[in-house]
Amino acid sequence: MARSLGWRGIAYASGLTAVAGFVDGVAFIHFGGYFVSFMSGNSTRSSAGLAEGNLLQWGLAMGLVLGFVLGVVAASLASQVPSVHRRGAVLSVSSAFLLASALTTLGSAGGAWTAVLMAMSMGAINATYTRRGEVSVGLTYMTGALVKMGQHLAAALAGGPKWAWLPYGALWAMITLGSLVGAFLYLQVGLPVLWLAAVALVAWTVVAFVRDSPGRIFGIPR
Repeated sequence: MARSLGWRGIAYASGLTAVAGFVDGVAFIHFGGYFVSFMSGNSTRSSAGLAEGNLLQWGLAMGLVLGFVLGVVAASLASQVPSVHRRGAVLSVSSAFLLASALTTLGSAGGAWTAVLMAMSMGAINATYTRRGEVSVGLTYMTGALVKMGQHLAAALAGGPKWAWLPYGALWAMITLGSLVGAFLYLQVGLPVLWLAAVALVAWTVVAFVRDSPGRIFGIPR
């Protein structure tokens, strides 16, 4: 659960969520309303496309869902390598997919493979926080985060902990902000702005390796 991370952990997770929001904002505009991290939206689009007889819309939406799941599979396998750097291994997979997606834009406007690789990266990033083999903090699951935020707000109003809702609110705020920045920069620069997200994710991956190193290298806490 997000509130179990501590404030440093929440800050780190929020940074990853902002990157995911950035990528989704870019993809949403470039691919005409498809998502690379919000699979409920793509599932609805696939059903609507099939009902309307639009097989292209159905195929792209389902391709993104499949890519997202494959990204989760790849990151989950990487996380099973015996190492203190489990989180870094997961984020390395996510970074590799995002860099590959950026590479597909060189000399082209970005097509289906660009979108699928972006979805694979976003699927992988959701395996960053797991407990007993299950996702404990969904970095792009904002519907769930908002539900938990509402539950904790209700508990606070009933006399419970006053600030337990804040971690979930922070994740929602950062994916929203990231989406805004990604969409804005896409409108100014175009799809090459995806390289900015890829570099940011690589940097966050390096931080993960540093944070999880024995002895807290450079004084950075885990």
